[in-house]
Amino acid sequence: MPTNGLHQVLKIQFGLVNDTDRYLTAESFGFKVNASAPSLKRKQTWVLEPDPGQGSAVLLRSSHLGRYLSAEEDGRVACEAEQPGRDCRFLVLPQPDGRWVLQSEPHGRFFGGTEDQLSCFATAISPAELWTVHLAIHPQAHLLSVSRRRYVHLCPREDEMAADGDKPWGVDALLTLIFRSRQYCLKSCDSRYLRSDGRLVWEPEPQACYTLEFKAGKLAFKDCNGRYLAPMGPAGTLKAGRNTRPSKDELFDLEESHPQVVLVAANHRYVSVRQGVNVSANQDDELDHETFLMQIDQETKKCTFYSSTGGYWTLVTHGGIQATATQVSANTMFEMEWRGRRVALKASNGRYVCMKKNGQLAAISDFVGVALPRDPTPPAWTGKVAGGAAQQTLSLPGKDEEFTLKLINRPILVLRGLDGFVCHRRGSNQLDTNRSVYDVFHLSFSDGAYQIRGRGGGFWYTGSHGSVCSDGERAEDFVFEFRERGRLAIRARSGKYLRGGASGLLRADADAPAGTALWEY
Repeated sequence: MPTNGLHQVLKIQFGLVNDTDRYLTAESFGFKVNASAPSLKRKQTWVLEPDPGQGSAVLLRSSHLGRYLSAEEDGRVACEAEQPGRDCRFLVLPQPDGRWVLQSEPHGRFFGGTEDQLSCFATAISPAELWTVHLAIHPQAHLLSVSRRRYVHLCPREDEMAADGDKPWGVDALLTLIFRSRQYCLKSCDSRYLRSDGRLVWEPEPQACYTLEFKAGKLAFKDCNGRYLAPMGPAGTLKAGRNTRPSKDELFDLEESHPQVVLVAANHRYVSVRQGVNVSANQDDELDHETFLMQIDQETKKCTFYSSTGGYWTLVTHGGIQATATQVSANTMFEMEWRGRRVALKASNGRYVCMKKNGQLAAISDFVGVALPRDPTPPAWTGKVAGGAAQQTLSLPGKDEEFTLKLINRPILVLRGLDGFVCHRRGSNQLDTNRSVYDVFHLSFSDGAYQIRGRGGGFWYTGSHGSVCSDGERAEDFVFEFRERGRLAIRARSGKYLRGGASGLLRADADAPAGTALWEY
């Protein structure tokens, strides 16, 4: 049975880029290391671990091998150690420009080099010993102040970002880390960048670029003047303070940003907990009480819905649905069935959740049926003929077991597949799916489908033979299906799913939402 995991700190994975823009790589064959790869993929991903002993030394573990980088006394390096030994201990020496120098703690020599000529034998620091940190995690997350235990979010009225949220609720709590010129920018949900003086600007100015530092598994953001971002004053306004060394006030956790959704029932009203514990479709506005945090269990692929009032949806007596559970259990898990632009939810009793006449939700339907019309106007005449006679059919408003599900905390979107991030292909209107850098795309929503807009305002659309292009003047509808934890499938109007392929191009030709047709978002 899945456990509660509303606030999960992301394990910081990263790549190390040398002075020639090549990534430190751990090879499976011979456990050798080199700096030959032009992009960040599995073999180029590393995890920083604290040394189990006392002191400031750290360990570098290859994410894909599970083995540790080591440097011998003669300077030879490898990534072979299954258990960290003395030679695996390194000191991280941050440089003024934000790059790292790695020094062997037992031997005092510096690690660097090019291509397959890497060693840890340098007695002085040259450009070959400088490494840039490139985060390998998905760049959209929540930012938690370690000292205040408050979440950073956009404050539109004050035109600032502040660490004053008890929970990362709503779209304002979404932050996107933008990697450019070996530094990072903090992008708010409305696509503005945070400057070190606390102002929000539309362009990534030098004052809006930061170098990353790690301390005890936490992140610090250093500006161009060597000062660190911190929440300031009673309001927790985020800007650079006076400190030139990161203390607890300047440290942050990155937390996974789960999808937050609203649901609209067949009566065109929002599902809500505004009027009590009963989950009901009875509201016309989309506010906190109508927003639910959705988590998908990796094993069962079933989902939970967590309300702003602090309770999970749960199945109660006679099939009712209430937002009262404080722990995840079988009764809080719902199976999702994707039905075109709509979704149906099946509860643990094997029945579908439907909307009753009073708007309350209950898991009492054995199948997804057709709703009776609530509009007293006469049924529409279709003019269809069956069996030689004219036949009258109903213009039906929808099915009581079907809901429109809208993702609200991704107004801007970054997609990552098995081979890398989605990014515009240089000199083309097509999209790459194997890049270590990413483009940010803008989402709009209409009647259960999404429109995706890229660089220059062009819309995504499907071209001939399943190609996906990004320079459309008209928007094409794509359906998002949330299939796994942190991953979705995107279905084009042809009914095919978008996938990455051997060519590295985004295509709409997958028959099933699996493998390369699933996207981290």
